[in-house]
Amino acid sequence: MQTSDPVLEKVRRSLGRAAGFAGKPVPPPIDEPVARLVHSDVGLNELFAKRASAMKMLVSTVSVDELLPKMADFLREKDCRRIMLSDAPLLKRLGIAEGLRREGFDAKGWSELTLDAAYEYDAGVTDVDYAVAETGSLVIRHSPVHGRLLSLVPFVHVAVIEPKSFLADLIDLFELLAREGCGSGVTMISGPSKTADIEMNVVTGVHGPNVVKAFVLQ
Repeated sequence: MQTSDPVLEKVRRSLGRAAGFAGKPVPPPIDEPVARLVHSDVGLNELFAKRASAMKMLVSTVSVDELLPKMADFLREKDCRRIMLSDAPLLKRLGIAEGLRREGFDAKGWSELTLDAAYEYDAGVTDVDYAVAETGSLVIRHSPVHGRLLSLVPFVHVAVIEPKSFLADLIDLFELLAREGCGSGVTMISGPSKTADIEMNVVTGVHGPNVVKAFVLQ
């Protein structure tokens, strides 16, 4: 559609056009295949542990029976007493909240908390939707049973990863999110929070957890 805007008229004259486009221009196809660096037949859990450790995430492989005692030991080591947990089916099925309470922790589920109260807890325990081997990243889709404050506010974030949650790379991740939806939002976590805004000195824990611990279930 032609317009009388003097700036656009000057541009058209410079390009030798008498009028604007009748429709939207169609971008040309780009024959540029994406190179995938991770194959799905490699040990994704081992690659995830390697990449996540390089980003200063703490990674341990445990059996289901070992999970609770090792999580309790880790939380004590980090001097965590008040623990908030997502109401995810995995954590409920494993009885993590009840087990932590038996171990002497003040543990509450997300549905029992207010947003203000979330800032008073030492650690957040969550499951994850996906774990990306290529980047060593945890991916969490937020929902009514899993508020985003769980993994962003406390000093310590503990994540439990099921073997089925591993993905090879970001291509797989974005294809899944496009197909399944993102819920109210998605958080991708690659190690503790880090910033180098001031004099290029790297500082952890400024905008989120200072410690991220991943327990990978066998």
